[in-house]
Amino acid sequence: MKHGTFVKGSFKELNKFEKLHSAPDGAQLTIAASSDPALLRGPAIPFRKSGVGQSRYRKHGKRVLDITFVLMTLSITLPVTLVCALALWLEGGQPFYRQKRLGANGKTFSILKLRTMGTNAEQELKNLLAKDEALREEWETTQKLKNDPRITRVGAFLRSTSLDELPQFLNVLKGEMSVVGPRPMMPDQLPLYPDPSSYFALRPGITGAWQVSDRNENSFAHRATIDTGYDSSLSFLEDLKIIAKTVGVVLRRTGY
Repeated sequence: MKHGTFVKGSFKELNKFEKLHSAPDGAQLTIAASSDPALLRGPAIPFRKSGVGQSRYRKHGKRVLDITFVLMTLSITLPVTLVCALALWLEGGQPFYRQKRLGANGKTFSILKLRTMGTNAEQELKNLLAKDEALREEWETTQKLKNDPRITRVGAFLRSTSLDELPQFLNVLKGEMSVVGPRPMMPDQLPLYPDPSSYFALRPGITGAWQVSDRNENSFAHRATIDTGYDSSLSFLEDLKIIAKTVGVVLRRTGY
């Protein structure tokens, strides 16, 4: 069964309960109704039901901010996206690509990005990790490589400035993503999140608390913690702060 199908179905079942607990069991997650937490094989962790106790901003205001922000910046972001796409096309290859990600409530969607790597990038990654132990350890810790040989010259610039994320404004308009939110999760990264309930309670974002932190120094596990913290402190002012900090991150070109 595919990750997205499993997660989506699980959330439908979870919504039958008002309060749930979950217990990590290695790479798997054992879930049971809170009426009998003794059945759990580990310490109980609250599994928050999506939509319960949400603020007005969480329910409605955040979506209004998303649409307003995208439309107000479209006169800038659209021309920049087209110029970047042209540069990638001249470098050789298709400038856009889609990739499966897990969004709100575990629903699978296709994220749209500017291509920053050459063809057969996934197979090349497998080959690199198979023959280089240091690279494999770096990938397992951060889920990315600082000196990734798969990245093209134009792609390196786009990644350092985060301009490769601009096509995701379309995902925002479609309601699949938010301007600010947790980082979009790849299906095979699901076992790396000890408790994904906070993550799946929100739409993933183009930018977020992790992106404006010392992201290059953080492990993937710490990134998951940051995403959880964002969910608990979600507010209009917090989103505005993250958007403002994102401008600084883009100008400093700290991404890779």
